[in-house]
This record gives sequence, C-alpha cells and structure tokens, in this order.
Amino acid sequence: MADKLFVGPKARRLRQERGWTLETASGLLGLSISYLSQIEANQRPVSARVLLAMMKTFEVDAGALDADDDQRLIADLREATAGLNDPSGALSFPEIKHVASTAPAFAHRFLELHRAYARLEDRLRQADAAVAVDETAAASSLLPYEEVRDFFHYKNNYLHELDLAAEALSERMGLGGDAPLEALLESHLRGAMGQSVVRDGAGDLMRRYDPESRTLTLGATQPMATRAFQMAFHIVSAELGDLIEAELAASGLHGDAARDVCRVGLRNYAAGALVLPYRQFAAAARELRHDVERLARRFQSSLEQVCHRLSTLQRPGARGVPFYFVRLDHAGNITKRHSATRFQFARFGGACPLWNVHDAIGHPDRFLVQVAEMPDGVRYLCVARSVVKRSGSFLEPDRRYVLGFGCELQYADALVYSEGVDLKGRPARIGISCRICERTDCPQRAFPPVDRPIWVPAEERSVVPYRITEAPA
Repeated sequence: MADKLFVGPKARRLRQERGWTLETASGLLGLSISYLSQIEANQRPVSARVLLAMMKTFEVDAGALDADDDQRLIADLREATAGLNDPSGALSFPEIKHVASTAPAFAHRFLELHRAYARLEDRLRQADAAVAVDETAAASSLLPYEEVRDFFHYKNNYLHELDLAAEALSERMGLGGDAPLEALLESHLRGAMGQSVVRDGAGDLMRRYDPESRTLTLGATQPMATRAFQMAFHIVSAELGDLIEAELAASGLHGDAARDVCRVGLRNYAAGALVLPYRQFAAAARELRHDVERLARRFQSSLEQVCHRLSTLQRPGARGVPFYFVRLDHAGNITKRHSATRFQFARFGGACPLWNVHDAIGHPDRFLVQVAEMPDGVRYLCVARSVVKRSGSFLEPDRRYVLGFGCELQYADALVYSEGVDLKGRPARIGISCRICERTDCPQRAFPPVDRPIWVPAEERSVVPYRITEAPA
C-alpha cells in the first residue's frame, strides 16, 4: 500500500505566502474550512483529487508538495538525536517523523543547535589535545560548510532563477555546440568583458584574476575541462553577480564565513549551468541513457562536472531522473554530496562500508555498479568510479577521489549502467552509518547503534561480538 501523503506545513506555507485566510483558500480549493484546517495540521492526508486542486490553485507542481524534504529532515533528525540520549530515553521514529512533518521550522532550528553543540564538542576535544601536547589547538571549523551544504540540500540541489539565467546566458554565448568550449569562453572574456586570458602558473593554481591589469590567469597544468569551468566561473561571477547576491541575501545563512562559502557555491552552480545548459544537457542525458563518459565528451566537461549536473536536473515541468551525487577521498571523507533523491548521506561518522564507493578505490578507472537497499526499503542503482586529478609534476602528489552517483531502482532502465545487472536479484543491504543503522544482522558493523541496547553472550561468539536486543518503538 502506498504511503499516505501529508502536506500540512507545505500547504499552510503556500497559503500564507499568498496572504489567504483559511476561508479564502478553502473556497478556492472547494473544501470545507475544517477539512483544510485538518490537512494543514497533518491530521488528514490529501487525496489525488485534493492534490491536483492544490497544484492548480497554488500554481505549483507536485514537487512543491511532495514528502522528499520530510524524508531528508527525518533522516537528519534521527542521526542528530541518536547520540543525545541513553537507549532508555531514545526518541522513537514516530516522534521524529511527527516533528519533521508538523513543525519543520522547529526541526531545522534543532539541527542548527545540534551542529553548534557538535562544533563546541570538537573544540573541547581539540583543546584537551592541545593541553596534552602543549600546543595551540586548531581554530578552524567546518560549520560554515555544513550550513551551506544544508542550504543546497533543502533546495533539492536546484536553484530555478539562477539556472534559467545561466541557460539564457549560455544561449547568447552560443555554447553547447561542437565548437571548442574553451575558445568560446575565452572569446567572450576578451570581447564582451575586455579581459585577457593567460595560461601560467605551477602547482595547484586553478584561477587568479588581477583587476588592475584585467587579466585572468589559468593554471597551465589543469585539464581543459577545468580551465573551461574556471573561465565559466569568472564569467557568471560578473554577468550574474546581482542574481547570485540576491540568492545569497535570501539564504538565511549565519555569519560572513557561511555567506562567503555559499557565494562560491552559487557561482559554481551557475558555472555548471552555463557550460551544461539545462535543456540541452537534459535532452542529451536522456538520449545517451545517462552515460557520463559520452556526456563528458559531448559537452567537453569532466566526469565530476557531469555527475554533479545530473543531480541538479529538477526544473519544474522538465524534471530529469532524480540522482544523488557524492565525492569521497580515499580515506572515506565525503567532500561533496548532493541529492535529488531520498538517498541519505552520513553527516557524523563514516559511510556504510558495504556501499560500492569504497570498493571503487581498489578498481581505478572502472565503473562499479551495485543494486543497494536502504533500511527504509528503497532500492537504488549505485554507480561508483575512481578518478585521478593529476598534479602535473613528478614532485607533487596526484589527487585521488571516488565519484558516486545513482538513482532509485524505478528509474534504472533509463541508465546505461543497468545493462546486464539483475535488477530483481538480492540487493546489497546498506545503511547511512553504523551509528543509526537499523539492521540487526549486518556482519560488517563497526560499532553498535547508539539508540539501542546490546548484550554480549558469554558462551557464544559471532563475527559481530554483540547482539542488538530491540528495535526502536
């Protein structure tokens, strides 16, 4: 049986944004005031007829009323609350689900407080370590990056106005054809913007701009796709600067550091939308069955740029296959994560070791494909590929990453990577992370879940030396 659809907070927000009273909105929707009030309080689910009426009346598509944001919020709350209580006082799944669906603003504020708590705890540990070795603790914090990740996460990794503007600029510049991308971008910089471009520099230089000489310097050792992207970044920073600043002003981010990080993120987003314009790229993705290598060749881009762009194809009325995208280093640290799916990434601690992104490290330059099932029962087609970013020097180490991307199994036929894969066979049973994983029979557990009691049999030993005694209520 399909899950019932509760849209209370979303329906209430859409009504309030238009300045409508319950009486006005109920009349437009053809519902009684009490029925609409129950819907907004999440006491009644919506039927297909009511959902269609809301889409027409509020002039939104189904994505504005779906439950994906609730699923993300529920997973984030479960992970954040898992370590805050002893097992006897752990919050139950129904309690967390109720908070996420009926009080999402409160839930987001709680997550902000939890991040502040985690940051303080990290600093205290750093201070203890510094005292122990008589050194000064590091003052840096990843909190601004985490805040910006959440900004994109809850935007469903799609920024409509910025994407439209970048696509329009791409059309004016004549991008997306067979002409060399790097040459077209350089021509725009020289002609329309009156700036010169030089290729110089050693080491890890990617881009440097001197406003006095109006010269953009690109790292000569960087691949063509990287140089092109850096030129695109510079172009959108100037051409779409006002729109980017407007998005930033509306972001609600706290502190200059988070805003600075987000500004770069918005410019990166716009640069990707410029060199991979939405309609052209989405059509090519469907035509090529989301073959990232062929897409990279057609659009003269890198595999990473293509995988990232696939995760943003969520334009209302022209949505593509919902993808997740993640980049990890070889220590398993997630350095990028974006998702238009229900797939959840670990925020605190390592990712599930059974996920194929870890296997890709030992299989360079090969695509690994896995059918995986999360604890909520949703199955995914997971693709992973190890990549190397060359340093350009014998004396400098290369950078090595793993790219992971995938979609829910219902979309698998649209991907070339499903060829030869038994989509109906037994999936790999993965989770978000061991600390909140619901599975009681996983042989790869690194440590027990923090929200359940365990016991250790004295007269028996299995691969995992303890047993999880009960499931959360």
